[in-house]
Amino acid sequence: MSFTSLHRRSWLSESDCDLAEFRGLVERDTDLADHPYASAVEQGVLVYDSARLRAAGDRRAVRAALVRALSDGPGVVVLRGAFADPGPVDRMSAVFDALIAEQRASGEGGGDHFAKPGANDRVWNALEKAALYDPEAFADYYGNDILALVSTAWLGPGYQVTSQVNVVNPGGAAQTAHRDYHLGFLGNEAAAAYPAHVHALSPVLTLQGAVAHCDMPVESGPTMYLPYSQHYEPGYLAWRLPPFQEYFEARRVQLPLAKGDAAFFNPAVFHAAGTNRSAGIRRTANLLQVSSAFGRAMENVDREAVANAVYPVLLARRERADAAWTENVIAASAEGYPFPTDLDSDPPVDGLAPPSQADIVRRALAGALTPRELREELRAGAERRRS
Repeated sequence: MSFTSLHRRSWLSESDCDLAEFRGLVERDTDLADHPYASAVEQGVLVYDSARLRAAGDRRAVRAALVRALSDGPGVVVLRGAFADPGPVDRMSAVFDALIAEQRASGEGGGDHFAKPGANDRVWNALEKAALYDPEAFADYYGNDILALVSTAWLGPGYQVTSQVNVVNPGGAAQTAHRDYHLGFLGNEAAAAYPAHVHALSPVLTLQGAVAHCDMPVESGPTMYLPYSQHYEPGYLAWRLPPFQEYFEARRVQLPLAKGDAAFFNPAVFHAAGTNRSAGIRRTANLLQVSSAFGRAMENVDREAVANAVYPVLLARRERADAAWTENVIAASAEGYPFPTDLDSDPPVDGLAPPSQADIVRRALAGALTPRELREELRAGAERRRS
């Protein structure tokens, strides 16, 4: 996403969302000549032959090309044959099947941010669960050089990988079009509270990807994309608006994948999983969210302890304190962001994200909970977040 527009405005709102402006950005062609390491352009999406990338002598040039494709280009890359040997994919698929079976047997089910609960088989924190279940399968799978290549290209070294398995069964309905983590998981009011430069920063903090664990013809509903939509500055506020949703439905593209292929995209690209219209394909993908090493604070702070220490002061001044002062104290003491968390035990219920520590403190103040009651609420929240 370009930073040049930041000189125009410091804040964004829904009133900035102009469909004509959006169309002017996304209705363009992708020229293969502009992307020397790509092998083809399919429906505006750049397709790469992973064997060709492996054979390239200048790895830094390859990474630069991938960055250009994800930022200035269509924002989506398909890496054919990311796993040249299907063995590690099949072994990991067996692990995923076992984890899903255990999840079903326990009566637990993974919800979905953008689809109806129960429509899919979703395994949260599949990275940790797979490593504990079969460390050798994990090592053979995540030792893949193409996954490392694109992750390093976009985020640099020190990145953090998370994984969520998503199995969309026949008849599983499409998701709604959306952008992804971070700002994509906030409601419009919350997203609009962040200045424009944060809207531009959010996409470079994560990389979204998926590895196909089965052949995915279009009728099985592989991910739908709107190439170049990452260029639209107020897109984190636009994607929920009906005209933009309708435009996505009219213009989105959908590429089939073979087992072992991978697709990666800028998280600001409008996208959505498609409807599985097949008769018998359990569309299985390992959804990867790779995060920047820089998405952390400098110091470890026990914010639960800080919030508990400060709460009696907030409670004592509850009736007479200025609301802005209260919010400032909560922001300085409690964790205001609900991630990372364990989405099995701490699922989003009333939105796209579970409550943060700060939300719990606000609710405690509104209900005049005692310090002991808040302590219990915060401890329960901390336990829910532990994997």
